[in-house]
Amino acid sequence: MISSVKYTASSLTCSAFSSRKLPIQRSQLFTFPSIQNAEQNMGHSQLCSQKKPLYLASTENMALLKRRNVSECQAYEADRSRPLEINIELPSEEAAQRLKIGLYFATWWALNVVFNIYNKKVLNAFPYPWLTSTLSLAAGSLMMLISWATRVAEVPKVNLDFWKALFPVAVAHTIGHVAATVSMSKVAVSFTHIIKSGEPAFSVLVSSFLLGEAFPMQVYLSLLPIIGGCALAAVTELNFNMIGFMGAMISNLAFVFRNIFSKKGMRGMCVSGMNYYACLSMLSLLILTPFAIAVEGPKVWAAGWQTAVSQIGPNFVWWVVAQSVFYHLYNQVSYMSLDQISPLTFSIGNTMKRISVIISSILIFHTPVQPINALGAAVAILGTFLYSQVHSSFLLNQICSFYYFENPTGQDASVMT
Repeated sequence: MISSVKYTASSLTCSAFSSRKLPIQRSQLFTFPSIQNAEQNMGHSQLCSQKKPLYLASTENMALLKRRNVSECQAYEADRSRPLEINIELPSEEAAQRLKIGLYFATWWALNVVFNIYNKKVLNAFPYPWLTSTLSLAAGSLMMLISWATRVAEVPKVNLDFWKALFPVAVAHTIGHVAATVSMSKVAVSFTHIIKSGEPAFSVLVSSFLLGEAFPMQVYLSLLPIIGGCALAAVTELNFNMIGFMGAMISNLAFVFRNIFSKKGMRGMCVSGMNYYACLSMLSLLILTPFAIAVEGPKVWAAGWQTAVSQIGPNFVWWVVAQSVFYHLYNQVSYMSLDQISPLTFSIGNTMKRISVIISSILIFHTPVQPINALGAAVAILGTFLYSQVHSSFLLNQICSFYYFENPTGQDASVMT
């Protein structure tokens, strides 16, 4: 046991102690070795003082110390390979984190389902996807401005460089958002999401041919069920529409470029997920508004609005507000969840989100589905799940390789992805 007593006037020294140089603190504390070491070093049964030797009659008293129930404490050193065994019961932080992630996922899926339902209702009565997309971005921008003004959310500290880096991301986000809305205005919600589940295929192809990145064979093989399932679902779709199909494909491609621009340009920008999406929505709104006016125009919107209100009634206004608000909320929650979970968990959650949207839209809108069409959808979603597993393992290996080659000794290592 390592113990300490106050240093008295008659200082004790020993030849056994002189072999180890122990610093004497200002508090004048003298450190004794463990009992086992004391017995070994005191084989001659004597201690020596500074002037006169002090003899002990026997070492029986020292031996009795060992025979008693004395607890031995050993100091833990950082360079020891022996782990420190400490049994301390702490609150289960892992369970709390799992509950938090579960709440994120449940909220994310629920908001996405509600948005898709109201979005499809609005587009069925008011088939103007450019204005619908603009209203979605405008509602989110207004909500965040109010949150910043009332201090509900922290105002992000951004500069001109941030907006410059965000601009290509906003352009790709705007194209993807409008293209997906155009697709939903022409085809069923379930069909749009089946085609959008093929986004990983676009990601690998763009990264391979345009960026020159190489992937293992498992990643390429995981794309086969995605491509095959989407093709089977498209061929067997009863209400197939080329504009709707191309809208979903363009949306996939645009969101791939959005992710690429975000990784390259936004690296090192310290902005939370909620504020990042808020700034993205505002910049996308500025980009989209003039194009929406040029493509559709206020006259078309006014005529279509009167027709929708006369057919649906006041509930139509609620539909527009709901689809705009829920669009921002579900995207905001998804970006906030990225701050709490890994990319692999997010990919799995995104796959499950599409399943919930497809099933709920089929049940609510009574979309006719053939067995072969359902098989294609299942194969495509399964392929997306397999891709997320294989691709995440590939990224993990890249990070480990970077860690080893940058710092093979493992000292002062920090990898930021």
